[in-house]
Amino acid sequence: MFAARQSFGFIQKRAFSASASQASKVAVLGAAGGIGQPLSLLLKLNPRVSELALYDIRGGPGVAADLSHINTNSTVNGYQPDASGLENALKGSEIVLIPAGVPRKPGMTRDDLFNTNASIVRDLAKAAAKASPEANILVISNPVNSTVPIVSEVFKAAGVYNPKRLFGVTTLDVVRASRFISQVQGSDPSKEAVPVVGGHSGVTIVPLLSQSNHASIQGTTRDQLVNRIQFGGDEVVKAKDGAGSATLSMAMAGARFAESLLRAAQGEKGVVEPTFVDSPLYKDQGIDFFASKVELGPNGAEKINPVGAVNEYEQKLLEACLGDLKKNIQKGIDFVKANP
Repeated sequence: MFAARQSFGFIQKRAFSASASQASKVAVLGAAGGIGQPLSLLLKLNPRVSELALYDIRGGPGVAADLSHINTNSTVNGYQPDASGLENALKGSEIVLIPAGVPRKPGMTRDDLFNTNASIVRDLAKAAAKASPEANILVISNPVNSTVPIVSEVFKAAGVYNPKRLFGVTTLDVVRASRFISQVQGSDPSKEAVPVVGGHSGVTIVPLLSQSNHASIQGTTRDQLVNRIQFGGDEVVKAKDGAGSATLSMAMAGARFAESLLRAAQGEKGVVEPTFVDSPLYKDQGIDFFASKVELGPNGAEKINPVGAVNEYEQKLLEACLGDLKKNIQKGIDFVKANP
């Protein structure tokens, strides 16, 4: 996936030169939550965002009032927790980020969250299909391997599905990979480039160290590093001792991906980010969604890049990934069929 060297564009000087004349409305659904609040803060700081629309089942207007005091040019509006409020938050949005849902607790996997978060994502997707069918939909709510297919099925049922506009945010896996490998190698994490492909849960997260700056890492060091990248979220869940999961780092990853989409929409060429999308790479194996490097443009996902050359160790990781990923995707599809 994408190098960490472009990890936080809008905090770097490049983004502050963004043209104020390019209006972009961005909606955050679940804006008062653990991810939603820091995500909304980072978007308020982004000069590419002209209007920030915040929605949650409680607390949205309060978060909006707080953020509206920050001295950047964008306007911030909080919407009431009803159907009308959700519709108005979505209308005219170029990007819709969905971090809504319950966080993981110690001992829980992302898949354990499924039943609760699946219903939340389905209902928000129905509203988006009606009010903002042409928006870029960025799914953060876990388990992403299943929630992205849920959104696709809802949009298909509404007759508005555009595979180029639906993204599962897997950016955090690449951010973690860059940071973790820098700790092992004593390097600058902003200069690390560790491709991560597959999905966004456990063994479906496949770091391709052979394509990084440190392809020579082998043995126990490699195994421990790969395991940490795959299960890095568990570190945070355990450290927070039941009080939440990875919210701040996930907010940064979501904001980075939104920034990349805005850059591409506003004409910048060669913007590449990791993301879980409707992909041709493994459709012949019945796997419709897969994360890899994706080149972004005004129409969303412009080009899906292949995995590339992998070594024998990584091939085994990919095989394990594909088995789980196929089940995760089908779980999302089956949920919508059973709970339309």
